[in-house]
Amino acid sequence: MRRRATDFRRPVRRRFSCWIWVLLVLFLIAGFGLFVFQHNHRDVDRVEQPVLVYAPTYAVSKAMAFSEINPRIDRAVHENRNFTEEILSARSYARQLAEQMTLAKAYVIIAKEHNNLHLAWELSTKIRSCQLLLSKAAKREDPITPEEAEPIIKSLSSLIFKAQDAHYDVATTIMTMKSHIQALEERANAATVQSTVFGELAAESIPKNLQCIDIKLTSNWLQDKSIEELANERRNSPRLVDNNLYHFCIFSDNLLAVSVVVNSTISNAEHPKQLVFHIVTNGVKYGAMQAWFLGNDFKGAAIEVQAIEDFTWLNASYSPVVKQLLDADQRKYFFESLPDVSAEHKFRNPKYLSLLNHLRFYIPEIYPQLEKVVFLDDDVVVQKDLTPLFSLDLHGNMNGAVETCLEAFHRYYRYLNFSNPLISAKFDPQACGWAFGMNVFDLVGWRKENVTAKYHYWQERNIDRSLWKLGTLPPGLLALYGLTEPLDRRWHVLGLGYDMNIDNRLIETAAVVHFNGNMKPWLKLSIGRYKTLWEQYLNQSHQYLQECVTS
Repeated sequence: MRRRATDFRRPVRRRFSCWIWVLLVLFLIAGFGLFVFQHNHRDVDRVEQPVLVYAPTYAVSKAMAFSEINPRIDRAVHENRNFTEEILSARSYARQLAEQMTLAKAYVIIAKEHNNLHLAWELSTKIRSCQLLLSKAAKREDPITPEEAEPIIKSLSSLIFKAQDAHYDVATTIMTMKSHIQALEERANAATVQSTVFGELAAESIPKNLQCIDIKLTSNWLQDKSIEELANERRNSPRLVDNNLYHFCIFSDNLLAVSVVVNSTISNAEHPKQLVFHIVTNGVKYGAMQAWFLGNDFKGAAIEVQAIEDFTWLNASYSPVVKQLLDADQRKYFFESLPDVSAEHKFRNPKYLSLLNHLRFYIPEIYPQLEKVVFLDDDVVVQKDLTPLFSLDLHGNMNGAVETCLEAFHRYYRYLNFSNPLISAKFDPQACGWAFGMNVFDLVGWRKENVTAKYHYWQERNIDRSLWKLGTLPPGLLALYGLTEPLDRRWHVLGLGYDMNIDNRLIETAAVVHFNGNMKPWLKLSIGRYKTLWEQYLNQSHQYLQECVTS
């Protein structure tokens, strides 16, 4: 028989091979298994839905229905769970009770405001029962059973409905709670202001033991003429003007504070005999300062004590700040009661009336023969040898200081009024601030640049306190603008008088730690973890100190 051509042949039916059928079967089995898994997962999700208590009857019925339908699941969930996990679980009776109790507390407040004292009493009673049940469950570390929870949930539900029937609706609840929140915020703000004022008052006060020591030493100075003779003998020591030695300036009327600064500096110096301290105090404390520093051993360091009243050239005709400090309106600002004293209480500290606070700007004139000094505040503690500061290259600047602009609020705009064109036209508001407390002053350059005259210029234009409030740092930022050399941060660590969370590693590596703030180390309100840094350099063995501490 004759065969057809290839193009006209009928196509042959091909059968699927066995391995294709195997793949199809496996695919169907996998799909069925996935379907079963998803179905079971949805059932579990439905079980895990939280039981809310904001609609009380729904909460009770839902809780009862759930416990009836799923007793085995409920026992499995509660098993091996502590009370914290129990009360956080959306399915637990503890959580339901806690939420109903919170709602009931809100209605207690509203009922009292509407003079419905009986309802308030009923709610309070149920709240106490609820608290008692929760505390018992926490003690025994077992979940609350349905038999324990249901009576309280039902009774609380009925009372909350009763409160709602009394027209204590959601809007009333929100307004009431809002007014209470505002009242609490006002009380908190008032307490904060009051705490600040009390802190300022405590910082301004003089502790009893300091007064005691001052009185004993002053009495000793007046009675023992040999001390005065020794002071006169050392007054003209050539070491006081020797620029080959290391000179430190401290201006204060706090005897113990100055003593700690001197002791700590000497204790950490490699060559104490090369140190010279220039101390200036007021006439009241002059005798006590002399008696203390002449009657104790300071490892051969030279110490000069002067009274600011002896600087007759520093008067109102020369210094605008002296003129301002003597002004009647200025003193009235500090010492008379004003309606809103708390708003700017920190600026009303009488320390700003002390000329000792401004004396740092007159160092080149007080010590005309010196070329370089290190200025130290009386609330610092020295932990390293400071003599390397004198060999630092200030690159032609007059002031070596640690910058404080690592935090945004220590830039110029935080200290000065840049809405005044006199300030905004000459200074950058984002310029980095720096700190007083440990400063290297190049007195030769200071005199050449006439920095003191610049300080006078800005003081004269701030008579009405329109450029800055008060203090010595703002005029220092102006007078030394562009003339300050930033030092390594480890030379001077600040904040020990207000910041409780300074890194210990930062404190340990610091050359100088500064107790700036109200919590001074000699006060009872000082920060405990820092106080030992100061106390270790206090001469605890001194007779007067022991007598005054125990008296």
